[in-house]
Amino acid sequence: MRYHFQIHKENGGFWAECCELEGCATQGDTLEELAQNCHEALNLYLEEPSDSQTVIALPSDSQVDKRDVIEIGVEPEVALGVLLRHHRLSSNMTQKQAAKLLGMQNIYSYQRLERRSNLSNEL
Repeated sequence: MRYHFQIHKENGGFWAECCELEGCATQGDTLEELAQNCHEALNLYLEEPSDSQTVIALPSDSQVDKRDVIEIGVEPEVALGVLLRHHRLSSNMTQKQAAKLLGMQNIYSYQRLERRSNLSNEL
């Protein structure tokens, strides 16, 4: 899973904003530092949604060939949580319903899978 960041040059440094996720932005003195900061900002943004009912936008292929756009990968455990949560909320399911659909004996096993993208204890 890879999101896209639009790079901007300003005052001898750089800043970037995620094309798919409003409010996910960072800065750096060099392009290398900027890329590292984008990776950190992206994973933090995806780990801690401000609203447990928010369906986080998935990456868009339409950004791939745009000028001054870099692709930033998501940590695998964060990506899994985001995808599970996205599917569950898009399907209007609770965590309990998702756990049952996956054949899990209890909700806690499911919550561990989704926990990096959902800090709520929603049942």
